[in-house]
This record gives sequence, C-alpha cells and structure tokens, in this order.
Amino acid sequence: MTFSSSSPAGPIAVLTPALRDALRARTEGVLARLVSTNMHTHYARESDDFYDFRQSAQNSISEIELLSHFRAHIPLTTYASYEPFIERLLNPSNQCDAEDVTDLFAPGLPYFIAVSSATSGPRAKFFAKYRHPPGIGYESVDKSANPTSDSGGKNCIVYSLNYRHLVTVTRDGRDVVARMPVTLMSSGSIRMQNGMDVDKDPWMIHLTAPRATSPVAVSYVRNYRSFLLMHALFALADPMLETINTLFGTVFLDLIRYIEEEWDALLSAIHSGSIPPFDGVDHVRSYLEPKFSANPDRAAALRAIGIATAEPGWLVRLWPRLKVVVGIASGVFASAVPKMRHYLGPTVLMRSLGFTASETYIGTVYEYDPTRGPASHDAPIDPANLNLFKVVADDVIEYLPYHTEDRERDSTDSAANLVSAWDLRANHKYEIVVTTRDGMWRYRLGDIIEVAGFDPTDGGVIVRYVERRNVALRIGGFMTSEKQLADAIFAAQTDTALGPIVEFTVVVDDRVLPARIGYVIELGGEEEGSGSEVNAEVENRQVEVDKNDVNHTSSHTSTSNHISASNPTSSTQPTTTDALSLTLASLARANPNFKRSLELQTCGPPTIRVLRPGTFRDFRRWRIEGDASGVSVSASGMAAEEREHGTNASETGEATDASGDVVTDGGSKQSNAREADAKSSRVSTDAKNAEVGTGVGAGQVKVPVVLWDEAARTWMLERVVKEVGVPHSQ
Repeated sequence: MTFSSSSPAGPIAVLTPALRDALRARTEGVLARLVSTNMHTHYARESDDFYDFRQSAQNSISEIELLSHFRAHIPLTTYASYEPFIERLLNPSNQCDAEDVTDLFAPGLPYFIAVSSATSGPRAKFFAKYRHPPGIGYESVDKSANPTSDSGGKNCIVYSLNYRHLVTVTRDGRDVVARMPVTLMSSGSIRMQNGMDVDKDPWMIHLTAPRATSPVAVSYVRNYRSFLLMHALFALADPMLETINTLFGTVFLDLIRYIEEEWDALLSAIHSGSIPPFDGVDHVRSYLEPKFSANPDRAAALRAIGIATAEPGWLVRLWPRLKVVVGIASGVFASAVPKMRHYLGPTVLMRSLGFTASETYIGTVYEYDPTRGPASHDAPIDPANLNLFKVVADDVIEYLPYHTEDRERDSTDSAANLVSAWDLRANHKYEIVVTTRDGMWRYRLGDIIEVAGFDPTDGGVIVRYVERRNVALRIGGFMTSEKQLADAIFAAQTDTALGPIVEFTVVVDDRVLPARIGYVIELGGEEEGSGSEVNAEVENRQVEVDKNDVNHTSSHTSTSNHISASNPTSSTQPTTTDALSLTLASLARANPNFKRSLELQTCGPPTIRVLRPGTFRDFRRWRIEGDASGVSVSASGMAAEEREHGTNASETGEATDASGDVVTDGGSKQSNAREADAKSSRVSTDAKNAEVGTGVGAGQVKVPVVLWDEAARTWMLERVVKEVGVPHSQ
C-alpha cells in the first residue's frame, strides 16, 4: 500500500467546530437535493407513510423548510412500505406500461432491478436502480475493479452478466420503451456503469474488456464451478496478471481451490489451446475459442512450479507481477483472510471494493498511514483495516442508536431518535438508515456499524461494520438467519433421529466444494454417559444426502422440496429417522434461495458433526481460562467478536423473521423443555468456571450460532466423535 505524505494518521474521535460545520453543510445539501428531486415520484406522492409530509411540505419554498418537514414527518420505513410500488415492475407478465412506472421512485425509468438474497423473510427483495451522474461511490468501485497499470499489467475481473429475467416497459402495450434486467446488484452495476445494455449482449459477447484477461463471454457462464474455472484458465495463461478481483474474498478462495482441483486439465488446455469440456460452457465456446491460443511455454512454466501450496505465496510464483487481490473480507468474510494471505504471501495487497448493499453504496475503504513516516512506503494493508470505511456523500445516512437488549432497542426504534452524522459519538453502535437517489426514504438497512471516528481532513464519518441484524450466514448465493439455522437443526430432535440437542453452533464446511452449512452439535440424554454410547447411537442413524436431489414435496408448503437420502422410503414426507432430511427440508421451506443454491450447486447439503459430551461447557471454560493465560481472545470481548463476524454487503431488508418477530442472538424461539433442562443442569458448572481466569461469567462467553474464529473452530472440531452426512467428492 502506498501512502502519500498527506495521508491522515487515522480517524479522530471528536469533530472540530469547523469540521462539524462542513460535514453538516455537505450532508444537508445532499439531503435537500434528494428530497426536492424525489418528492414528486409515485412513491412519495402515493404512499400512506408520507401523507403527513405531503400535507406539511406542499407549500415549502426554502431548503430549510423542506428539511424541517422531512425530519418531522418522514417515518422509518422498511420493505413493507416499498414493496407495493416495486411490484408494479414485477407483474407475472414481466411487462408494464410506461405511464405506471415512469418516476416510480426517482425521475425516469430504472436501469435495472436489483434482487437481494432472502434472509429475513421467505422471499427475495427487489430494488429499482437508476442511472445517476457520477458519484464518489461508483467512481471508487470502477477504479478499484479494473485498475489501469503503468506497465501493461492485466486484470482478472470475476463478474457475471447473467440475469433472472427482463422486464419490458411499453407505451400503450405496443412500443418498447425499455428493457431492464432483474439481476444481482453487482451485475447490474457493472452493466450500468459501463453502458452494457442487455440489447447490446449479442455484440458484447464477442469482446474482451480493456486490461481484462477473460473475454466478456465468460461472464455469461451460469455454472458456478465452470464460471470460475474459465476465469482461472484465461488468467493462468497470462503471466502479465497484476490484479484479481472476485468481489468477495470467499469467491477468491473458491477460485484458487478449483485451480488446484483442475490443475492438470487447465495446463493441458493452455498447452493445446483448447477450451476444456467443463459443464455449461458450450453456449459460449464459439466466442471463447478465437481468443484462446496454444502456449506450450507458459504451460511448461506452470507445470514446473506445480501445486506448491504448502509454502506461502504460491500465487506470486504463478504470477510474478501480481500486486492486488480485490475482495470483500470484512464481516462474515473475514474468516477468509488467513487463507488468502497464505496463498498470496506477504507482498500482495488485499483490498475491498467498499461497504456495499443492494439499497445503496455506503462507504469506501478508509486507508490511512498509521506511521506518518516517510513520504511514501509500500506495505500490505492490515486486514483489520479491511473493515474500516469512510461514508460517501452520494446518498444520506442517518443513524439509529443500537442497543443489545431488545427492550431497550425497541424503545429507540423511531425516527425521532435518529442521529445525524455530525452528532455521532465515536465507539457507539448504530443501525444505518438511508435516504437515497434511488428513492428510498429513511429506509432501515438492517446493518449495524460502530463509529470509529471522523476523517481529520474533511470530517467524513469513519465506520466499522459490526453485524447484519439477525443474519448469521451467507454461502453460495443465499443468506440465512440465526432462526432458520436453529429451527432446521431442532427439526431433527425427534426420538428416531438425533434426539434432544443440548447446544449447537455452525461452521462453513468447505472440506469439499461447494461449501455447505456445517452443524456442530452436542446431544442430550447421554451427556453424563460415555462417548462410545453416543457414537454407537449416531452411527445407526448416519445418512448421506444426494446434493442433486432436492425436490421432495412437503406438506408444509406448495413449493416442491423433495429430499432424497441414501435409503429413501416411499413416503412423500421426509423420514423421521433421517436427521439430514429433516434439517434440509426445514431449510428449504424457510429459505427458497437455499433450495435454489442447491439446485445450482453453489452450495452443498448440510453436514452434522456430533461432539463429545460436555464440549460446549469445556469450550466456555477454555475461553475464560485461555484469556487469563494469554492463549485466547478477551472473554469480555467475545460478544463484540461474534458480531464482527456478521455478513457484509447486505442485500436484505428489515430485521425480522418471517413471522415479523425480531430474532435475537439466541436464534430460535424454540421452547424445548429438554433443551432447557439440559442447559440449566450446567449452571453450577458454568458458575464455577466463571471463577477461573478473568472472572467473566460463562453467560458472557457465548458460543455463537455461527463460529467464525479459526482457533475456536479448530478447538471445537477436535472434539468431533461422529459425522452424519460426510462430504463426498464432486
């Protein structure tokens, strides 16, 4: 990382009067522009949520008056307010009239419709995205995504141009006015910022973007494995590679692991100049073959290096010019950093595209010089700083104080409690509330941040991502909440399946790709008995689920959710003796995106690993005593650590489960008497443990629903005594 002599030394805790005035003037100027621009849209003119604002602001003539009415009368909103209007674009015919959707949320027509991952409810959410004049956020993304090299270096940009379907806008049902893709935020943004309209696809598929290793045609491959392997093929063939951009750090790791798995096939293809017969590539093969030539020398050079992953820095041996890897590696993705660093070695920079969401672009990565030493120097970015962002000024963010306790949090959940940027307090947590150019009004984003301070150069707010409200895990294109994870494993508590579960946690099980939800559980009933009794019991129940067969019809939903086991019965219901089937069926019912990810093979079915009795109790003791001896992290900081491993790049809406209930850190609202009894029986043991080390009670050193800390995960998995659903090779 290169710092200039003018780089700030870091965030300041308190704004100076001059910086406070500058931040306020900047923010209020943007807000006045957004309100005056979007107050005449269908959403602002017709939503019941904005009735009081319309009545009070109709005769406003000054900016001060307009902002006063906004603050007094615009309430907090969620997707429930937004949804009736976005549905005008999403009717079953995928066709709508221009009169109904022009100026829907912002002036004109959307360029695309962003689709989120369904987490807090059973359905995905959709957001209209409009083309705007260049702003700080998009300019930063464009610069980082495909940087210009001063020495002819190339970039491997892993992006997709696929979309779910097109929405056609017509005038009077005849003339086509626009066609907008329904797609992921990243795909739509790439199209919008680079003028890659869907009508240009037949022409663009022949091209290769400037400085890119992969032809555009690769971005139309739908099979996830083949998509990454094709990017890998063109990147391996080019020794000039300087940048790899995968958007997420976890995708980068998938890319490298697929290279390892298909090493021989990739090198053979480079030697011969032929495109390998990977699944799902045939429809673009004719566009790729002219752009891929035989290179025996490059293949020989790669073969001489081999798969040398035992030592750090293997990728620098493959690409000596490699300088930067771009991928979000904060929040839930922070667990990828150690493995990424091993592959990259100490000299390659790890960067992020920033703090992004389907609803808005929140902040750029905040880079500063902590040494204030020489005029410039090169050093890798500290991974901790991958979770430090400077809020941009394209949209307006207000901040809702966030409290851990539900009762205290609910009492502050109103617009009257919103805090403006210039009144924020360092080291305090807030929920982000956005008013955007795309027509969202005080929308609760659901992301929790901690204010790290302010930029000493202009007063800009510097934040750390903390957690996604009630979102626990993201794998392979779907996101799932703590409640969904808990309900799914508790569904397997029948007497003929697992029986009562004392405690559980979840890890990302990536021993075999694609990654999957990995449950780590401790069973009740046998806790005071021997481990061998539990082993024998679980062994009798062990099953494997076919990852390709997820179409079992459940009586709980009209959606087809068939779950197949290695010993299926003729019943149309999941068998109660099959723990994996019960868990899998519960996840599929609660989260259709999980089922879709299984079908697309971007994730695998869950696995269940059973721990020795007493493991969770011993884990809490290890945490407390380890802190005292300097072995482990601070026990008092455990709760914060858990929250820092939430999901970044939020693509979901309000923080409720499908029933509308707020889900807390406990995950499920399950009232299982056996589970409660098992937990209460450990109270005296936990109290005794609390006397060891720092004296922090075990209740404050929780085992999180999702276990991201690598040391803790290693410790926990060493206690595994049996597996239900052992991953098998692809």
